[in-house]
Amino acid sequence: MKLKYILVFVFVIFQVKNYGQTSNEDILFSVAEEPVYVSEFLRVYNKNLDLVQDESQKDVDEYLTLYTNYKLKLKEAKALGFHEKPSYQRELGNYRKQLAKSYISDSKVTEALVEEAYERISNDVKANHILVRVDESATPADTLAAYNQVLKLRERVLSEGFEKVRKEVHNGKTIYGEELGYFTGFKMVYKFENVAYNTPVGEISQPFRTRFGYHFIKVFDKRKARGERTVAHIMLTLQNKDSLSGNPEERIQEIYKKIQQGEDFEALAKQFSEDKNSAPRGGKLKPFSGGQLSVPIFEEVAFGLDSIGAVSTPFKSKFGWHIVKLYGKNPVAPFQDIKPELEVKVKRDDRSKIIDEALHSKLKKRYNISNEQPALDYFTSILNNDFFARKWVLPEDFTGDKPLVKIGNKQLSYSDFGDYLVKNQRHNRSRTTLRKIAESNYETFLNTNLVKYQEDNLEYENEEFADIVGEYRDGLLLFDLMETSIWNAAKTDSLEVKDFYEANKNKYFIPERINAIVASSNKQKTLKKVSKLLTEGMDLDKIKNLVNSNNKVDVIFTSGIMEANHQALPEDFVFAQGISKIQSHNTGYVVVQVKEILPKDMQSFEDAKGTVISDYQTHKEEKWLNTLRDKYPVIINEAALQTVKEQIKNQ
Repeated sequence: MKLKYILVFVFVIFQVKNYGQTSNEDILFSVAEEPVYVSEFLRVYNKNLDLVQDESQKDVDEYLTLYTNYKLKLKEAKALGFHEKPSYQRELGNYRKQLAKSYISDSKVTEALVEEAYERISNDVKANHILVRVDESATPADTLAAYNQVLKLRERVLSEGFEKVRKEVHNGKTIYGEELGYFTGFKMVYKFENVAYNTPVGEISQPFRTRFGYHFIKVFDKRKARGERTVAHIMLTLQNKDSLSGNPEERIQEIYKKIQQGEDFEALAKQFSEDKNSAPRGGKLKPFSGGQLSVPIFEEVAFGLDSIGAVSTPFKSKFGWHIVKLYGKNPVAPFQDIKPELEVKVKRDDRSKIIDEALHSKLKKRYNISNEQPALDYFTSILNNDFFARKWVLPEDFTGDKPLVKIGNKQLSYSDFGDYLVKNQRHNRSRTTLRKIAESNYETFLNTNLVKYQEDNLEYENEEFADIVGEYRDGLLLFDLMETSIWNAAKTDSLEVKDFYEANKNKYFIPERINAIVASSNKQKTLKKVSKLLTEGMDLDKIKNLVNSNNKVDVIFTSGIMEANHQALPEDFVFAQGISKIQSHNTGYVVVQVKEILPKDMQSFEDAKGTVISDYQTHKEEKWLNTLRDKYPVIINEAALQTVKEQIKNQ
């Protein structure tokens, strides 16, 4: 679903909601007599100017063509009734509901919690705890027993020592005495986290309750978080079917020896690392923080390097063999940089309850809802013990049409709350007074309806929300239209796709390649020796043994089928059979033995199928747009277009 959301927004790069348009505004163009105003086009153009990657799209005429195409597709989608499909309505509703979550909250409380969370992730706490398990729905008697037990354990700890008692009482069933090590914000439930961060080092907290039971903790240490590391690596995969370069463990040791001999790490990474993403950058990776990687040993090695420029010994992970070089040690990112990420986390964990409480309070004020509810006396009077057995029903003389509470323009009645009580009695787990049942259920009922009313009316209360929903609404239509009219059709029109390939087969080819051996070294003299031995036809393994010793690696060999842009080959290397001259490459030198030149060749349909289908889709879309232009005439107001160009020119 997330992928589809991203794809849908590709279609809305042009879309902006039109507010306050009047018939007096200049019309830039019309599609089947439906006007598009100058103001709309200018807003769209300026909004997306920094988003487009293709410079041609910044040209007003080119952009206008794209925008008219967009409007043509939207017109066709509505004409075909795509906006009336149940699947469309359902997906739009789901998206709207998901988006609304980020607009329905108390911003001040959220901001405070985000700032607190930043402070927490900037520091680590080392603590152990003792937990007496008790279920959230336990009876008052069991709850009291657990509380008394944890009090007694704390008394023992104060007289006997925390660690001694912790180890003795741990049974892994009803009592847990656990070592937690260092942790940071969001790693524990919020109540636990609060106590840990608010307890001084060396002290033992008072008992507190979470959903797991009653705890108390001892804090052993607090330290600044380790922050981020920036490293580069050279990686050799464990099994590379395309490599003819031998055992990866032996090869990584050869590379490591060259680093120890003073050769440039980045150059070696560019030439030999099999991580194709990082190799062109000299092996450099994006910065990462503790716990972020899925490869613990890699993280352990990276954080274990102390000085900038330090290089690890070769080590093995589940992905292959690595050598890591440290480039940067950075503290926790600045608050503003990670604020959006923290907001998402805050709204997902226990902190969200605090935000919800603040939101409910704010909505009560906005819609003028009183904290007093006289009707609760009536509902208390009609409740009975059947409620605890989940058998309670509304009485025959229930006054359901009586008004209960009004939220904005929505009037809720006694019947609404009565039905809620009947439906939700199955969620009641513990006995309490009938009055408390009425009060707690009414509070939940009211809060739910307050949030629902705001959500239902968000378009009228928040213009930004209305904009985004409008963008997605039209983008989703175009996605469904393109999927039906172009993408799926191109996949199923197998004969047409093959005909397209036959008509354009000169576009699909495999480039010229060589079957070669590349010898790399920072010593020209050694490469001269290699060149001579290759000329004499000596076996490659024998050459390696002659030029490299157990303690020193002067030459690294790469062999196999290579295209002109292969990382082992010098830039602009000329394909010629035989042994090349010694050439500069990165910060060293190479000599290349070209065994065979594999000529440029046409790709078969099966080999080129993916590219062919993509090209066919583009071709089909162009023809389809021509039919739409015939179906829905586009008329450009040239005078208005000239005005638009002048305004953009003078911005």
